[in-house]
Amino acid sequence: MKTLAELEAIRKKTLDSIVLRKEEEGNTRVVVGMATCGIAAGARPVMIEFVEELKRRNMTNVTVGQTGCIGVCRLEPIVEVYVKDQPKVTYVKMTPDKVARIITEHIVNGKVVEEFTIGAAE
Repeated sequence: MKTLAELEAIRKKTLDSIVLRKEEEGNTRVVVGMATCGIAAGARPVMIEFVEELKRRNMTNVTVGQTGCIGVCRLEPIVEVYVKDQPKVTYVKMTPDKVARIITEHIVNGKVVEEFTIGAAE
């Protein structure tokens, strides 16, 4: 059986190894809608792909977090990207396959992927 100290060490190591809600480290935040509607539409694999793709690229200046319902359930999974000093961008009907493109074009190169945004969906 593990002691409380051992469990705390495992917890700390795990938290340090993932980029999840470490907002103080970076200027860019990715927020995935993880309410029941988002999860049912596939938000969990999208969030996991963001974390994994950022990890593969060693991009520690981007944080990934989750929120409840964003309010447009028919467009789930929804991802909001917040870049310092820029307007929030809302991506809708997200899939894990779209993640790499958003990271490359939007987060790295500063060009919003318009065809994935809420404006294009409406």
